[in-house]
Amino acid sequence: MALAGKLLMGQQAIQGCRDMIYAINPASNERLEPGYAGGDQTHVEHACALAWEAFDAYRETSLEQRACFLEAIAEHIEAIGDVLIERAMAESGLPEARLQGERGRTCGQLRLFAQTVRAGEWLDVRIDPALPDRSPMPRADLRQRHIALGPVVVFGASNFPLAFSVAGGDTASALAAGCPVIVKAHSAHPGTSELVGRAIQAAVKQCRLPEGVFSLMFGSGREVGQALVTDPRIKAVGFTGSRRGGEALLKAAQARPEPIPVYAEMSAVNPVFPLPDALSSNATALGQAFIGSLNMGAGQFCTNPGLVVALKGADLDAFVASAAQAVQASGTQTMLTPGICEAYESGVSALIHHERATRIAQGQRSDWPNQCQTALFMASAEDFLADASLQHEVFGATSLIVACDDATQLQQVAEHLEGQLTATLLMTDEDLGSARALLPTLERKAGRILVNGWPTGVEVCDAMVHGGPFPATSDARTTSVGTAAIKRFLRPVCYQDLPDALLPEALKTENPLGLNRLVSGQRESVSG
Repeated sequence: MALAGKLLMGQQAIQGCRDMIYAINPASNERLEPGYAGGDQTHVEHACALAWEAFDAYRETSLEQRACFLEAIAEHIEAIGDVLIERAMAESGLPEARLQGERGRTCGQLRLFAQTVRAGEWLDVRIDPALPDRSPMPRADLRQRHIALGPVVVFGASNFPLAFSVAGGDTASALAAGCPVIVKAHSAHPGTSELVGRAIQAAVKQCRLPEGVFSLMFGSGREVGQALVTDPRIKAVGFTGSRRGGEALLKAAQARPEPIPVYAEMSAVNPVFPLPDALSSNATALGQAFIGSLNMGAGQFCTNPGLVVALKGADLDAFVASAAQAVQASGTQTMLTPGICEAYESGVSALIHHERATRIAQGQRSDWPNQCQTALFMASAEDFLADASLQHEVFGATSLIVACDDATQLQQVAEHLEGQLTATLLMTDEDLGSARALLPTLERKAGRILVNGWPTGVEVCDAMVHGGPFPATSDARTTSVGTAAIKRFLRPVCYQDLPDALLPEALKTENPLGLNRLVSGQRESVSG
């Protein structure tokens, strides 16, 4: 498939008019063709008008039609074949196996949301039939379902050019909810974005949906993104990226005459707590496994273990020595973009020169461009508690070990943490008391709590929570991964005393969709 370098507006491909965007191969700093001219306010107006025009029709598509649409997107993405993987490799520096897995995850989550749509549980149907003879006051007939919020803007992520970008989790969950989607492509991988965007465009056409169900825009700087977020037809935003970027979108969305939700995943250091008996039993192996997780994808995962908190002593010393040895043996890896590499090196340099942090080890160096050199640092709990900058995320393969004098100080460090995507306990049965003491704090601090695992790697399933208190995300009540993500783009509507002919299919008395419904406080039995 030849790349055209154009905006995808509904079923059209339109040439932009702003500054040209070129992808850069981070492994060589080579500029990749074609260039992508960014959109302007006129293009934003056009995309939002198309989305708004499509909204009422798309949100009332049948469950089967919408599920088939999500499955069609997955099929069209797979049909692109090796061209997609090759372009994504060139634009991201990520290895082939990683991107093949990411494509599988992208298509898998689209198909998972198709199953979710068909089941209809997300409609959360509740029916309280009329009680005209109730004393002292009769009750009206009340029926509730959830409907789509409206058109959604999704910002593609830098670190997952497929699974968190054009057809990623935010797009899949918004489309599943019945919301048209406008994607602002990440400038690091415009070619990959165009290929996936054309797959969605083809699925829209195949399923005979309104063309405004999907559009794809490009743009450098803030013009396009700010214009999309502030357009009155946009009703929600999905974002994965930096804390600074997420906070800017939050500010813009809240300043609108009609504020809208921004579901932003922004910053986390994902603390790991190796508890005393686990360290005593297995310090060397845990230190090696820790660096294995830290190095995954050059540390460019939002769930990267950027902080370790443990008690001082010989067992922690053994853990640190093992981790340092693994760091020193670590080769460099290509980072996603020159800008991300520059920011990483700046963050590492700040820690090297920080008077409260001690450099423990660094990995091997390389003369190739945009290489991540693994780094490990250590600080006392007193210094960590005294300086908030020590818990700032460094996006890449760098972590800080915090040494605590006792269990009370370890608890203080846990309480001092900002909101996190994950928190990990490394423990044995002998550590149950220590874990139990920490658990209430970790529940308040993180969206996912792990035991004897590593936070890198996020399963796409019904039970997953990929979210957490600020600044991990902008809304701790939600998840951006898993089927519960559909709830972000829905709102409840109650229908009082509507005749059956006017009721949505999900609320009709005879239950034509065969949904599980809450009727008079009891789960309605569905035959068949």
